[in-house]
Amino acid sequence: MALPLLVLIVVPLTLSSFQAEPVPETPTPAVASPAPSPGEARATEEGEKAPAGTSVEPAPARPQGLSQENYEEALIVEALTRHGRQLEPSPEGMPLAEVLVDTEEVVAESDPYPNFLNIFHIRTREEVVRREVLLPPGQPYSTRLADETARNLRGLRLFSVVRVVPVKGKVPGTVALLVVTKDIWSLRLNSDFSAVGSLLQYLRLQGTEQNFLGRGKKLALDFTLRLDTLSFGQSYTDPRVLGSRWSLSESAALIIGRESGKAEGSRGSLSVSRPLYSLSTPWSVSTSVAWNVETNRIYRGAEIWQLPYPDGPTVPYVYRTEEVAGAASYTRSYGLRYKWNVSGSLGAYHYSYDPPSSSMLTEGQSDWFRRNYLPRAEDAGYASLSLRAFEARYEVLRDVDSYVLSEDYQMGHWVSATVRYAPPVFGDDNHFTEAGLAARYRLRWGEALTTVSASGAIRRQLGEGATWNNRHWAAELAQVSPKILGGRFVARGLLDVNIDDLFDRITLLGGGNGLRGAPADEYSGKRMLLVNVEYRTAPVVIKTVHVGGVLFLDSGSAFNDRPDMVTSVGVGLRVLFPQFNVVPFRLDFGYVLNGDRPPIGSRFSLAGGQVTDLRPSFLDSPL
Repeated sequence: MALPLLVLIVVPLTLSSFQAEPVPETPTPAVASPAPSPGEARATEEGEKAPAGTSVEPAPARPQGLSQENYEEALIVEALTRHGRQLEPSPEGMPLAEVLVDTEEVVAESDPYPNFLNIFHIRTREEVVRREVLLPPGQPYSTRLADETARNLRGLRLFSVVRVVPVKGKVPGTVALLVVTKDIWSLRLNSDFSAVGSLLQYLRLQGTEQNFLGRGKKLALDFTLRLDTLSFGQSYTDPRVLGSRWSLSESAALIIGRESGKAEGSRGSLSVSRPLYSLSTPWSVSTSVAWNVETNRIYRGAEIWQLPYPDGPTVPYVYRTEEVAGAASYTRSYGLRYKWNVSGSLGAYHYSYDPPSSSMLTEGQSDWFRRNYLPRAEDAGYASLSLRAFEARYEVLRDVDSYVLSEDYQMGHWVSATVRYAPPVFGDDNHFTEAGLAARYRLRWGEALTTVSASGAIRRQLGEGATWNNRHWAAELAQVSPKILGGRFVARGLLDVNIDDLFDRITLLGGGNGLRGAPADEYSGKRMLLVNVEYRTAPVVIKTVHVGGVLFLDSGSAFNDRPDMVTSVGVGLRVLFPQFNVVPFRLDFGYVLNGDRPPIGSRFSLAGGQVTDLRPSFLDSPL
């Protein structure tokens, strides 16, 4: 998301989501969850919703038919005028004569910002755009490859707008490809945060040049503030090493306790991969290592959670984490319209969790804490086999999450199944097999969109005293309505259930994480039921800034046995700056109807993206 202060400063303040940081993706942060095996890195997820952007859409035969009120279409009109071309209404199969690239400045004449800001941004070099084009001149034009080209460009996260359109060639009977892009401001102070009232629960600031010298490389310095720690780090990402299809990513950070001022640990990762950059790419490979050493303090509101030890004083929910993992995987891809990706991987990890000496727990308290709340300490080596199947069919909608910018959705079925076996190389306690299955089906009816998702996982401990555990399943139903009075109703229901969880993952609910207006992290449990219903108005466009309103109803419960639903209603504001990001930031005010109500100031929540973006990663990756 983006909240640029460009009138006052050169570097905009941008509220963004980050893939590299292990920020909770669920509506309620999963507590005491083990680190994911970093070797399970996936290639570009064809089965997921693509970042906001565009794919090829049917276009009018003449530029005059494009509405100047639409942000993306206005850019196409300007590009057609600059190149002196007209749209080609029936390009399929025609010889492709040439590829034209038109990159718009971050701040254009129509934007409400001073043009001198372009001095501080180097536009993406033309060769960076061209190397993503999958249609070679001289070959027949293919709409499918044009769609893939657009998705590849969006995946680089360098552009707020990507449009790939066919235009008439200079020679009659030929077609040219016009790639229209608009850079996102690359020198920026990215941020991700969560605040409820005056309580700042989480803040991440990342000074980034995400398009270094216009070559698509990302350099970043990172600062993260939590209630108990500060961390300082750096990262570098090169999605096309030396112009190849290989990618490299590395990061490292030092963690410092806020009270002690001393180093408490560190985290970092290194990954090298060759992803599935096209539907026709036959194979991919990935290797990675990661570590995380830190002290975890679990908060409820502004205070450390005090656990009710039955035979004495409460126990602070504080524990020491040591996690190291590494893996390598290979994927073979089959099919075009109906994709089948088969992957095999080998990996190993070390997970250790203990109460710190500073908690001064008795032996009895420590044993009780480990049995009931700490994640399972585990060392394991494993081999896994995965199958991912989906229909390579995509649809474009607008005014769902990001107002005027196009959003691509994979339609039809998407299924991912994984089986993993860990032999007893580190002892009988770590001898197990486990399986996970995730499935989704998405259906479009005109301007309406229905998505049904479900996932499940289970583990079988082998050897003496074999048992079933880690039974985990989740389901989600999401519905986007047709446009009503210019806006849309968006609703979703989510159920997440953990049974016999060796890692004792706990869900916290309240505040900006799904139950708006409730006290921050007020409700806890190993299971969660959540319903969100919103009416999102059509935006008011001020120059190119899009401002919209939201009416919402939230109802949810984090529980262990039976849900006790708490319901809130409220209003919100959404603001999108398309020059600087592709999703809006949100400000919401909620009022609880049947539960504890915090002070008025704490009923506000400010965060990035839509509340329906907050969902368990388990729905996509059950293992």
